[in-house]
Amino acid sequence: MDGFLNILKPTGMTSHDVVKVLRRILGEKKTGHTGTLDPMAVGVLPIGIGAATKITEYLENDFKKYRCELLLGMTTDTGDIWGEVIELKEDITYDEKDIYAFEEEYKGEIMQTPPMYSAVRIGGKRLYEYARNGEEVEVKARKITIKELKIIRIEGKKILFDVECSKGTYVRTICTEMGEKLGCGAAMSFLARTASGRFPIENTVTFEEIEAHLERGLPKEELFVPIDYPINGYRKVVLDAKQTKWFVNGGHLKLSEIKIDFSRDADFYRVYNGDEFIAMAYINTKTKKLVPHKVFFRDF
Repeated sequence: MDGFLNILKPTGMTSHDVVKVLRRILGEKKTGHTGTLDPMAVGVLPIGIGAATKITEYLENDFKKYRCELLLGMTTDTGDIWGEVIELKEDITYDEKDIYAFEEEYKGEIMQTPPMYSAVRIGGKRLYEYARNGEEVEVKARKITIKELKIIRIEGKKILFDVECSKGTYVRTICTEMGEKLGCGAAMSFLARTASGRFPIENTVTFEEIEAHLERGLPKEELFVPIDYPINGYRKVVLDAKQTKWFVNGGHLKLSEIKIDFSRDADFYRVYNGDEFIAMAYINTKTKKLVPHKVFFRDF
């Protein structure tokens, strides 16, 4: 059984907790998420089943969308209201113009430093492990992309905003940096992932809906989207039966033998046997051949 579930992750659960619950409900051991979501956050968490667990590396360029609320006047060690409070200001003043100026400035390619309480690895350890042990470690800023940052509502100490960003963006850090700009500090108080690549929150399913579906005796497959659903942005190559058998066993194919225009550069290509997805491939520019990068299905 292969495909994706678009899960609505509840608050208070880690992404791995979600995987464990689904393994129990579905009876499928080969289950994994495509990218972590903070335990206190809710929203879209795509889960791969079977061969779909091997798709993750091709989703690196997928953008995520979030709706976030921050609380002004609070600074914590984690960047959210669930951390240890470092400073709390009861009376704060700010100019809304500065908030909208931040909205305009915080776009495009920027450098962002991951928070200490995060899963980023340095020297073989997660940053949160260093933080919990009170150890100091140098954390380098990383390049991220903010496609859009939009203020939705400003109400007293609370600011609600939407953000569309690249993989590796920490929304908690956006909150703390906005608080620094306003001079009063800020901590994230709510986070919902509203989209991850092609997976929108409108199409999510809950644990309860999955269990109800199965209790009615309906097929598990009806809950899934196809394994190639999230990678439709890659260009497509269609092989015939003879080419497929050669290719899935490690064979390389001359570009002249394949019906596709390779005039535009691409990192990877989706490969199909007719209408059936079988592999991801790349082009060896020296040999001018299509080469298997990862084969998902070999029984042809």
